[in-house]
Parts: sequence; C-alpha cells; structure tokens
Amino acid sequence: MSAPQVLSLPGVSPTLAAALADGMGRVDALLRSTIDHDDPYVAAASGHLLAAGGKRFRPTLTLLAAQVCRGVTEEVIAAAVGVELTHLASLYHDDVMDEATVRRGVPSVNTAYDNTTAILVGDLLFGKASEIVAGLGAEAVLIQAQTFVRLCYGQIRDTRPCPPQVDPIDYYLGVLADKTGALVATAAHYGAMFGGGSPETVEVLRVYGERLGMAFQLADDIIDIASDGSASGKTPGTDLREGVDTLAVLFAKASTDPADARLQALLRSDLTDDDLHDEALALLRAHPALERARAHTRDVGAQALDALAGLADSDAKTALVALIDQVVDRVG
Repeated sequence: MSAPQVLSLPGVSPTLAAALADGMGRVDALLRSTIDHDDPYVAAASGHLLAAGGKRFRPTLTLLAAQVCRGVTEEVIAAAVGVELTHLASLYHDDVMDEATVRRGVPSVNTAYDNTTAILVGDLLFGKASEIVAGLGAEAVLIQAQTFVRLCYGQIRDTRPCPPQVDPIDYYLGVLADKTGALVATAAHYGAMFGGGSPETVEVLRVYGERLGMAFQLADDIIDIASDGSASGKTPGTDLREGVDTLAVLFAKASTDPADARLQALLRSDLTDDDLHDEALALLRAHPALERARAHTRDVGAQALDALAGLADSDAKTALVALIDQVVDRVG
C-alpha cells in the first residue's frame, strides 16, 4: 500500500510536516478499513476513487485546524475520515449527474461500473460517513446533517437556472457556499472542535474554511475551462457541456462588447455538440472573463486570510495561510 498523499505547504516547519504526515497516515488507514467490504465487488467499487489518490484537502484542513488548537486526537482523525467519506460520496453522485468519464486520472465509477453502482455506492459511503460521525456525539451528528442538507441544496440550485430578478453572480456564489464551502467549513470546524479549541477559535476556523472552500470551487471552475485535463485528471469543459454557468461564463455573458457576440451565442446554444463545445471552450479560454474570474478567486482567498487575523502566530497558522495560496493558484 502506497503512502497517502500529503499536501506540500511552503514554509511549514519539519515538526508540523511530520505531524501532518503521521496524522494523514492514520486518516488513510481508517479510510481504507472503513471502505473495505466482505463483498469484493462492493469493496472494489467503494475504493475506486480512494485508490486513485487525490489531494486529501479536507482531512488536511481538519488536521491543521486541530494543530492550531491543542493537537490531533482520535476524534480528530475520525472526524477527518467522516468529512473525506462525505466528499468521496458526493464525487460518485457528481460524476453520474455530469456524465463524466474521468476522475483523478482514471475512469469515473459510473464509467468503470455503471450509473446504478455509482449512485448506490455513493449512498453507501454517505452512510459510512454518518456511522463514523455518530461515534463523535450528538453535536457532530447535527453538524454533519446540516452540512449534508447544504450540499444537496447547493447541488440542486447548481442544476437549475438562476431565477428571474436574482443577480446571477450572487446566485452562483451562494451555490458555491453551499455545495463546496459548507463541507470545507465543517472540515475546519471539526478539527478545531475536537482539537480542543475555544468556541471563538472554532468559529474563526469555520469561517476560514467556508471562504477557503469557495475559493477552492472557484479555482476548480477555472480549471474546468483552462486545463487540458492532464494536470487535473478531469475532462475539460464539463460545466460548459452541462450548461452550468460558472463565474467566467457569467462575466462573458454580461459583456457588452460586440466582438463577444459569437461566444455569447455559443454559450446560449446546446454545447453537447462536440464542435460547438470545442469552439466555445477555445473562445472562453482567450476571453478577459477568465482573468476576471481568477481575480475574484484571489479576492475570496484574501477574505479567507482576513478570517485568520485573530489567531495567534504558529506553525499551523502559517500552514493555513500557505494553503490559501495553494488553493487559489492550483492547476489540478
């Protein structure tokens, strides 16, 4: 079994780096044992994405939030696993909805198996996450339930057009806060909560996590446009093909420049056609709207940084600051 991947954070001390590596090893071991199943088919399908790797972004945040407080406990490890299982389960469902073919550089579960398996195994992983969190007490269960409601609500709104009389940018950012920000906020919340943080510190880290999660999703949406797929392990232009208006698309649609007429016409058309999709993707990659979306992503990252202002300086805080830059500037 290969060692679990640990995010590389510039400026992190050797002591903290070693603690993170140790914590991630414990998280990975519990993840694997939780996902394992007596039925080989269920075990293979459940572990499909876990075996493909991944950044382990959310459990890393849980560990760092705990380090800001009194340190990593068994409860912190369990909470990190609960968050990562919830994330993995959501990916299984996302790939069915998006009709994706690739995830983390390997065939998506719906492609490697089928849609029914992907949906049911996603449900199984949600159940496993709830089982882990149930061992952490009633407050943790409530947080998990509220997070799950927000995930689902955000995803529902993500698949529907912005209602009339609602600002599309505000609508989009609200969707991001629910479908991605909520779970990242919970990752930080759990780490601080089970790491012995004060209520004030728990709230600081929860707010930081939500803003970081929004920056993460904004960056992810940019990657969907700008990446060729080799770095991200995902099929480029999936959002365009599905008709999802991410920030760069919204900026392009709002343009009053006559030179943008062709791109705007394409963005209103059926982009399941490969030729139209490729043309729209190429035009969007070259459009100033993409840089505007990058600038907004950096602004949200700055808001995450502002949330940390009340924390005392520490190696863990330095790592949380470095994590913002890594999230905002990532390419995969």
